[in-house]
Amino acid sequence: MKKRVIIIILDSLGVGYMEDAKYYHPQDIGANTFYHIMDAVPSIQIPALEKLGINKIVNHPALKTGENQLASYGCLNLMHNGADSFEGHNEIMGSKPKKTYLAPFIDNMEEVKRALEKEGYNVRIPDANLAYLLVDDLVIVADNIETDFGQIYNVTAPLDYISFEEVLRIGQCVRKQVKVNRVIALGGENVTPQHLRKSVERREDGLVGVNSPKSNIYKQGYQVRHLGYGISPEYQLPTLAKKAGLDVSLVGKMQDVIYCEGATKLPGVDTEQVMKEIINEMDHVQHGVIAATIQETDLAGHAQNPERYADRIELVDRYLPEIIEKMTEQDLLILSADHGNDPTIGHNQHTREKTYLLAYQKQKEPKYLGERETLSDIAATGAAYLGLDRTENGTSFLPLIK
Repeated sequence: MKKRVIIIILDSLGVGYMEDAKYYHPQDIGANTFYHIMDAVPSIQIPALEKLGINKIVNHPALKTGENQLASYGCLNLMHNGADSFEGHNEIMGSKPKKTYLAPFIDNMEEVKRALEKEGYNVRIPDANLAYLLVDDLVIVADNIETDFGQIYNVTAPLDYISFEEVLRIGQCVRKQVKVNRVIALGGENVTPQHLRKSVERREDGLVGVNSPKSNIYKQGYQVRHLGYGISPEYQLPTLAKKAGLDVSLVGKMQDVIYCEGATKLPGVDTEQVMKEIINEMDHVQHGVIAATIQETDLAGHAQNPERYADRIELVDRYLPEIIEKMTEQDLLILSADHGNDPTIGHNQHTREKTYLLAYQKQKEPKYLGERETLSDIAATGAAYLGLDRTENGTSFLPLIK
């Protein structure tokens, strides 16, 4: 019997700060991304999510709570430390988070510089007051200033002047030298080296790096590869499905952060494009996994723009009925997020929040799925539904919805 698991992640759409935020992210106490967007934009129209039962989780007076909601519902806690998209997505796909090290790039800068020079690159520190490296006068190696302190280093490039393959080689060299959560190799076209350097900023907490939205690298010819620490795809849902001979499609940011050899990869940041790709893939994936991430919600959170955030949620909502209409009774649709990014909390970084969980099958009675320990329960459930081997992490909630 052919089955499909369709996973849609609205990046950073959290539903309330976790109790341990006081240890990891004390600045996140009080965060509730979805609820506070409702407060800021009470005119938001999301009838499809209301019909699925989102207000059973969000519980906001601006939303309708019907007696006949369609989906099973609950919420998920983050097992990884902090609140990170890469770790969050890999946890969603079934990896057990590993302990990484926190260090600003300045702590590793000289070691990275020596390693790159050993590989034959021309490396210099162009500004003694700003801790970043300039490689071959084109590529900037520095902190990621859009996430938690000391977790991620970016290798950013103007792709009209250097190939992405070469940027990736530089990123891999950096990755070998450091033990932080992630090294991201990224770049875009129609960006000059001069503009890229002018986009370097110092954050209030001292981190120095490229302001990626201001640099315009996302606008044209964007390419990215996330190089994680201690993450193996072998027991993640996409790889398990692919090894079993099933179809796997990774859409939007999902294909940036999840590695699966042989999967169909459909990049895209634009929300409408991603939603259309999901619908299109439902014509091609007959038996397997479609997993997609809506990234623009997270970008709106970083911009502290609840109106833009609400607009992106509304756009997703407009496409959900078509996805539901195309589903068969053998399909399982799961909607969730990877962390929070409350645009009203007073800072522009990710917030350590629980995520909502909606699981929908046609002709199935909705059930309460509880508050669950890890995002990996999504992948564990998908693997169980498709009859695959167990994921590295997570507990299936399939017995609750059968």
